[in-house]
Amino acid sequence: MDKRGRGQKPATTQALQPQPQSVGFKKERRPSMFEKESYAQILRERLRESIHDVQYVEPPFDDSIADIGKEWKSALSKLKFANSYRMEPLKKFQAHSVETKVQQILKESLKDVKYEDKGLSHLAFQLADQMLSVVKEFGYHRYKLIVKVLFIQKTGQAINVASRWIWDVAWDNWVEAKHETESYVALVLVFAVYCE
Repeated sequence: MDKRGRGQKPATTQALQPQPQSVGFKKERRPSMFEKESYAQILRERLRESIHDVQYVEPPFDDSIADIGKEWKSALSKLKFANSYRMEPLKKFQAHSVETKVQQILKESLKDVKYEDKGLSHLAFQLADQMLSVVKEFGYHRYKLIVKVLFIQKTGQAINVASRWIWDVAWDNWVEAKHETESYVALVLVFAVYCE
């Protein structure tokens, strides 16, 4: 050991010895994702272990949807769908065509019906189910359909019916059908709200 005094420099033998290099592998630079080949390699590494069994089937959106029926629905129940990120419907809700069909069914169903307090509640459920199935046959996909059936007895009173929704004016719509006799008024409201 060297003894040093105040202000003396350290011995040069230690300073001149080369430092031993670390033994092992040299770390490689990660490829940049902005290089074409490197980007493909990064994607292969990330997607290597993932399994994708999702399929997307474009459903038929023409008038033949009613003909396909149960066969197409059973095929869809087995598939998993990928997100389509569709922000607008393929087929917009046509209020005038739905209104004529609902009005026709309402007149046929209530041809000979008299007003009874207890009997009309069951009839209202049946009418709502029937209207819902008829509107679904039009093939408006991604629309949430709400059917409201009201029977109002005529006793000289006035009535106001109000509904409130978060509404998209571009895609959402509603239909009203009314059937009036001397003892009651039947009112059917069908709301079609597009779900993105």
